[in-house]
Amino acid sequence: MSISHHLAHAFSAVGTCPFDEFDVLVVDGCGSPRELCVDDAHHDVRPVSNTVPRDVGENMQPQPEPPPQAEQDSYYRWDGRRLQVLRKTFSEFERSWLFDIRLPTTRHSIGGFYAAISHYCFGNLDDVGKLMGLAPLGSKAYLDEPAFDWEDGCLRVVDGWKNRLERPVQGPEDFAERFGHFADVALWAQQQVEAAVEELVRRRRAEFGSSPLAYSGGVALNAVANGRLLRRGVVDEFHVEPAAGDNGIALGCAYYGWLAILGHDRIPHDGSTCFGREYGPAEIDAAVAGLDCDVHDVVRHADLGALVGDVADRIAGGAVVGWFRGGSEFGPRALGRRSILADPGVPGMRDRINQDVKFREDFRPFAPAVLAADVSRWFVHGWDSPYMILVDEVRPEHADRLANVVHADGSARVQTIERAWNEPFHRLVEALRDRTGMGVMLNTSFNKRGQPIVEQPAEALELYLESAIDTLVLDDVVISRR
Repeated sequence: MSISHHLAHAFSAVGTCPFDEFDVLVVDGCGSPRELCVDDAHHDVRPVSNTVPRDVGENMQPQPEPPPQAEQDSYYRWDGRRLQVLRKTFSEFERSWLFDIRLPTTRHSIGGFYAAISHYCFGNLDDVGKLMGLAPLGSKAYLDEPAFDWEDGCLRVVDGWKNRLERPVQGPEDFAERFGHFADVALWAQQQVEAAVEELVRRRRAEFGSSPLAYSGGVALNAVANGRLLRRGVVDEFHVEPAAGDNGIALGCAYYGWLAILGHDRIPHDGSTCFGREYGPAEIDAAVAGLDCDVHDVVRHADLGALVGDVADRIAGGAVVGWFRGGSEFGPRALGRRSILADPGVPGMRDRINQDVKFREDFRPFAPAVLAADVSRWFVHGWDSPYMILVDEVRPEHADRLANVVHADGSARVQTIERAWNEPFHRLVEALRDRTGMGVMLNTSFNKRGQPIVEQPAEALELYLESAIDTLVLDDVVISRR
């Protein structure tokens, strides 16, 4: 059998959520067509523009079919045994959203709006999250009109602002020349999305109560909006599914089979997202075999303590390290298994990694990975954020020292590190703290612009060789340029 898109998102949150009973919100670009939804629920149906009655009377001409509809946002409740849908909103498909952007989305979708603005600013949809990184560099919101309003309790995208965005990006040179314009547009769009998400959550909780909330769907990856929900007290007990985007759909289908079809009990998740396969010494040795030993040093450490000490010394000395250990993370964030690491206190480190390692735009920020026990020392709210999916604010007294992992507005997408499910990475950050006084590591995904995160040892080695990474760690093997 098949299940609807939002139901799969919801079950992915059910399977990973730490709470026993909770509500689930799903918000994305587009869910399943209405006729394919298997949820039994009260459905809110958005009024569809230009829809006419389908009935054909004695003196009436046949009328056109109404446009097809798909899931826009869904709200569920998990009672400990089953998932019940409380409210589901549909709206019509939008075949050509804006600026000739064509993607599967609904007319009144938060995700569709965000993708359209990303296309306006960058000319592609390769990384919609770049808009979130561009927004803090805006000096003021480009528009003073809203992108959303509400009708019969349903979110609606209004059209007035579209006529004000007349000059989408024409390429890299145009983006550089009009950087301020695009940053201001990104700031406006980010503000609109944050306000829309907050209002949606407020309305649903006012209607259905204030249970703990689990959150999934592509819009749940907007870490700034997530932080706002906590900062403003809209939610308290809050779980964002680590693979909230469409890569989490497979996980949701598996949990649906286990819980809804087979009827098994829900097993508490241990918090780890590291589901990838591990590569043994023979596979790592095969990848390293072709290295020129006159150019590269290769050292195999006998134990974890020696490895961590060696790598911490290199990072404290200013090295950029490619860190490849164990099975890879599931989801869009590098959490210490497939990471590029550096000391956040080294001047100019952000620009160096963006330019010479990631080969990407210089405005893109990096995340601080911080020991969970130390997070409140460095950041204002000190939220538990193991999946790098909440944006906190740096304490002003540490802003200069953490400049490489703090954005222009003083914000940072924090990852908190616990020893339980990533002991090697936790010990490495502890070792760096012993050497620098900071239990904070610059952590970014082990990939370059436009490419997925590396999975195999050979892929990690290839990026090391073509970039300015100083040291590569492949499990217990440390490779460095002479």
